[in-house]
Amino acid sequence: MDYDILEPIPQGSDRAQEAENSRIAAIADELGRLCRVHETQSGNGKADVIAFETEQRAAEQLAKAKGFWIPMMDVFRLGVPGPSGHENDTYVAKHVIYKVNNLLNSGSIAALFQKVLLHNVIFPDTAYAFFGFAGFDGRTVQPVFYQPRVANAQPASQVMIDTYMAALGFESTSETGRFTNGEFDVWDILPRNVLVDTEGDVFVVDAEIRKII
Repeated sequence: MDYDILEPIPQGSDRAQEAENSRIAAIADELGRLCRVHETQSGNGKADVIAFETEQRAAEQLAKAKGFWIPMMDVFRLGVPGPSGHENDTYVAKHVIYKVNNLLNSGSIAALFQKVLLHNVIFPDTAYAFFGFAGFDGRTVQPVFYQPRVANAQPASQVMIDTYMAALGFESTSETGRFTNGEFDVWDILPRNVLVDTEGDVFVVDAEIRKII
């Protein structure tokens, strides 16, 4: 493992985003390796609750070893607290928005990392970058990502959203806010998760995504 790839990658170009995606994938791979080590050492790993705890401890170990552990009390230094949803608490800085993810939707760190990578492929204008793992020692660990802040924006209408998704090659389904292109299913593409700026540009800031097998 080349740990240089764990260093933050400045954003702003396609090449930079590719590098950041590679960094996220590398962190996910290393986390998976640590989980397998933990499971081998403990002789466990079959029960879901044990697998979740193993992943949590592996994430804490990795974050502390590589310098991206965030004590939970320091999360408030990321920015001004913003709107909180079912899965994320947000903190607004000058140019980015930090999202502290509680894993309620994803169910695991590995699943969240996979969703983030898919989001970055489909919606590069609001691509995520990895910031660290937040938590209390020996307790729940929450991944922290950040996205570009969309200035002077408001929720997009569903008509705008449908038009935007069609331009990306997605077809609407019978469920409002759900789309498919034969390779990916994306849903929860609703006004609460999509912004439009003063120039009429649309930005999907959050979505549920599944790669079709």
